[in-house]
This record gives sequence, C-alpha cells and structure tokens, in this order.
Amino acid sequence: MDGVKRKSARTQAQQAERTRRARLSQVHYISFRMANNGITSHRPASQGLYERACQLFPGGVNSPVRAFKAVGGTPVFLHSGQGARVQDVDGNTYLDFLGSWGPLIFGHADPDIIAAIVAAASSGTSFGAPTPREIDLAERIRLAMPTLEKLRFVSSGTEATMSALRVARGFTKRSKIIKIDGGYHGHADTLLAAAGSGALTLGIPGSAGVTAAAVADTIVVPFNDLDAMEAAFEAEANRDQIAALIVEPIPGNMGLVLPRPAYLPKLRALCDHHKTLLIFDEVISGFRVGRGGAQQLFGVRPDLTCLGKVIGGGLPLGVYGGRADVMGVVAPEGPVYQAGTLSGNPLAVAAGIATLKKLDDAAFRTLDSLGGMLEDGLGRVIRRSGIKARVQRVGSMFTLFFTDTEVTDLASAKQADTTRFGRFFHAMLDRGFYLPPAQLEAAFISLAHTPDDIESFVVAAKEVFPTL
Repeated sequence: MDGVKRKSARTQAQQAERTRRARLSQVHYISFRMANNGITSHRPASQGLYERACQLFPGGVNSPVRAFKAVGGTPVFLHSGQGARVQDVDGNTYLDFLGSWGPLIFGHADPDIIAAIVAAASSGTSFGAPTPREIDLAERIRLAMPTLEKLRFVSSGTEATMSALRVARGFTKRSKIIKIDGGYHGHADTLLAAAGSGALTLGIPGSAGVTAAAVADTIVVPFNDLDAMEAAFEAEANRDQIAALIVEPIPGNMGLVLPRPAYLPKLRALCDHHKTLLIFDEVISGFRVGRGGAQQLFGVRPDLTCLGKVIGGGLPLGVYGGRADVMGVVAPEGPVYQAGTLSGNPLAVAAGIATLKKLDDAAFRTLDSLGGMLEDGLGRVIRRSGIKARVQRVGSMFTLFFTDTEVTDLASAKQADTTRFGRFFHAMLDRGFYLPPAQLEAAFISLAHTPDDIESFVVAAKEVFPTL
C-alpha cells in the first residue's frame, strides 16, 4: 500500500511540474507576441532595404540562402543581436535558431568574446606577420583534436576544404577525389559537383560557370551507401588514382543527416586499403557536437580535418590540418602553395580563443540537454498532429524534416515537403522564432538559450502544426 501511495504522489508531482512548465512557457511565448505587437508579418523597413539591396547585390543578398527563395517572401533585415535573440530593422524580436548558420555557440554579442575582440582590435587589426595568439589558438585546437598534428589558419571553410584537397593531391601524387552527393564543402569549383547547401536549396545545378575539366576528377557517391563507395574505389578507372575522400561526418547541408553505425569506420578502412587520405569536413560539426568534434564522437581518425564556424567565435576563420607528414608538403616547408593575407588575423583568433576557453564538458552537456528537450517536445507535437514530420538531431544541431521516413542521404532528404516547411517557417517567424530559411539546412541551439526558450518554441510549434 505504501508503494502505491508513493507512486501516486510521484505521478502527481510529475503532473504538477508539467503543468508549471507549460504555464511558464505559455507566458514566455506570449511575452514575445506582446513585444512584437502580436503577429510580425508586416516588415516595411525590411521590404524597403531589400528593394535597395536588389539594385546592388545579385538577388539582394551576399549569400544565396539568405534571399528566402526556398521559403518565399522577403528576407528579414536584422539590426542587432543579444544572447539568443535578434532584432530586425522594424523592431521585431526573434528567438534565434539560425545562429549565423552555426558559429554562435554562445549566442550573440557574448561579453567575453566581444571583450577579446575589442582588446585585440585596440592593438591592431592585421599585421601580415606571425602573432602569439595564433600559437595559443592552434595549441587549444590540437589539444581538443589530436589528429591535427600540424595546421594552417585560413579565412573560411571554403578555403580550408580547397586547400586540404590540394595538399592531399600534392602528398599522394594522385588526381581524383571522392565527395558525397549533397555534401557541401564550400564553393570551390572542384567541390560544386552535386553540392548541397544553397545550390541544393535553390534547385540550381551549382556547377554553372564550372568547367567540365574542373570536376572531371571528382567522383560523387551517395552518403551512407557503402556498396557504392566500395564500387567507386574498385572501378578500373579509379584504381590507384584517388587522392582523397572528403566527407562531412555529420552532414548539415542537406538537412541534418547522421551516419549509420558502420559507415565512418568503413570509410577509414577503405581509405587505408587504397592508400587514400580521409578528409573530415568538420566546418559545422567541429566544436559543435563536442570538443573533439564528430571524429571524437564516432571514434574515427581522419588524415586531414577542416574546421570553421565555431572556432572563429562569429568572425571569419577556417583551419585545415592533420598528420604532420601530410602537412609537411605545405609551403614554405614543402611544394604545395597556399597563402592568405588575412589568415590568422588577430580579431578572429582572439574570438576563437575566447570561445574555446569557455567550451568545457559542462557546456556540451547543457547543449545536448537543450537539444534533447527540443527533440522530445517537437516529437510530441508531431505525433499528436498526424502530420508527416520528424526531427533529426545530434547535440545542439537539428532539422525538422517534413517527411515520415528517416533521412539518410540526399535522395531521402529530397522527399521532404519543402512547401510545408515554408509555411511552418513563416508561421514561426510571425510568432517570433527565426529558423534557417530552408528545409534542407540544419538549425542550431546556443548556450544563450534556456529551457524556457525551448519550451516556448515547442508551444508555438504546437499552435502552428494544425494550420499546416
């Protein structure tokens, strides 16, 4: 009898806690709408700026996915950000799940990161010469990712992947590379074959302006398909010709897709067997899914790694690095040339140091907890709605796909209902929540988000789903 009473009391306490959280999140959500005078669909200042921008920039933007072509409507022009929130030029406030496409793991205008940038700027913004901070940041990166025995700073993820492939070709004396169908590694000509991100989102080939010769040595294979990967290695035309296999261990540019359990270890084994370098593009996953990135999460050691986003603390910074013998071919130590005027610039390096100093194990536990709350909450909303949708998540990265089948590669990602996502995007935007304006992109949670923020997002989604 006592056991029954204890169970009943525990059940009542759990119900009371659920009720408390629901009320709290509802109040929190309503405060967004009050701050924005309710629905925020009228943005005249953004509309005016967009018309001006269209006279200056292709499509009115400086990066394609910002143009809202995948969801319709006019892009929102943002004015400022603080913590987990951004404000547009019309004065509307949004809870931000875009996070500048991933770098802002501590949210907007983090005081420690801003202080580091200001201090660095006061001493000079660029020297074109070595600085002590470069060594500090590099040592922190290598401590977290021991596979980067030697590394080189650049200014973007595109530079990092482009340079890593050149190094792989210079080291192996081979010409061909393998990339993943729908994988996005920046906009270098060689890598725009079957690219994800904006090229996929906008439904354009991505290879316009890229010569056939530029992609003649690029072999494209579906993600998670080991049979196709083995066939690519074994094809007569490719034997002893493949310099590198480049892969996002956790693709984020066809929406968030997770590798099957045996996939990454098998890639490592195939590369070892064929004397091919394995390159992990961790521009998104690096310092996002854990201090050691996806390579630590899955226990697979690449030969070269490309980093970006989080390591720059919101400023332009990229890294490529790996085995010391491979990196030994990079000039001036070796014959493979790569250079950059602003590589390792003091501001980005200072922001990176400030970011990595704060990213301890507790920070990643918090991020995973917030991600789990969002996944569980959205999962309940989906099940109750009867709409075909699913959440795919790792840590603080997630994608809400409007499909009821697991997304494992580009083909299954393309089955998602992009029209329905567009409706969901705008309905959430009008309620004060800013998501990536494309179905086939990952969204991000930051350490500036709180459990109440996550609950408010779920409450809003619960209101939106019946309208879809």
